[in-house]
Amino acid sequence: MTSLSWVIGGRGLLGSAVTRRLIAQGERTLTRQIVRWETPRAVSDLREGLARLIDEADHGAGWRVYWCAGVGVTGSSADSLRAEVARFQALIDAIRLLPGHVQSDGTVFVASSAGAVYAGSTGAPFDEATLPHPIAEYGHAKLAIEAAAQELAEATEVRCLVGRIANLYGPGQSLAKPQGLISHLCLAYLKRRPLSVYVPLDTLRDYVFVDDCAALIVDASMRLSESATVRYRMKVLASGRSVSIGALIGEFRRVIGRRPEIVMGSSAVSALHSRDLRVRSVIWEDLDHRPKTNLADGIARTLQDIRKSSFTST
Repeated sequence: MTSLSWVIGGRGLLGSAVTRRLIAQGERTLTRQIVRWETPRAVSDLREGLARLIDEADHGAGWRVYWCAGVGVTGSSADSLRAEVARFQALIDAIRLLPGHVQSDGTVFVASSAGAVYAGSTGAPFDEATLPHPIAEYGHAKLAIEAAAQELAEATEVRCLVGRIANLYGPGQSLAKPQGLISHLCLAYLKRRPLSVYVPLDTLRDYVFVDDCAALIVDASMRLSESATVRYRMKVLASGRSVSIGALIGEFRRVIGRRPEIVMGSSAVSALHSRDLRVRSVIWEDLDHRPKTNLADGIARTLQDIRKSSFTST
């Protein structure tokens, strides 16, 4: 018997990578389960997906939910973020109603944002013991989702893992969202147009390649699911190497052979971005000791993916 996993948000950057990792490891995944996010059906779709997951899972083998959904960004409206939190809470409420013997088979992973929750924190590098200090509605929404997951673990037999993810990048990132500096650098280069940067070039970020992050998520979730004593864990998910935006631009130049055209600009949300967002993990550190995609290779793979995509022909 093998566990059955449902990746919610499986078509997005992170969700698709988690799905690939699960399949590569021989795990069963729930497929063809659609959530109509922008409709009143979203909550019922989540409940129906959970019911199907439980129905198709082998008793005793375990079931896992990977919450990789969410379209919010730093500048998202409060209303859209409240709706996102409400949808997650609806899923948590449905899990709470499961029988105890079913709950004990379950593990829930929740994707959060290190940049959002530590945006106003001091004393970088930030780790799991750092007091979160969000300065935008996006960060408060992420903390609300984290709190709901922790409450679930404390009130039921379900195990919950929260991953505070650093700056995620890689093939498949949505270019319609105003985030993802590496992807937008690639797109600007392919479109032969300048890219506006709204934060200082000495701004520090940790860029984690999506496949590396997915591998860490799956391994940490499996470890938690096998624990007889721990039901809740929060872990920072990062590459362990922070670079300035100036250094990132230099790395990009080495990949493409010339300096990308950058225009320094200003934005209403610039003040919501911290200058120093170095992060590290002090939880389950052995899981972080693995080969990671270097920045140049990650940029090249992202560039190749965007070059093949339809975005370059629009």
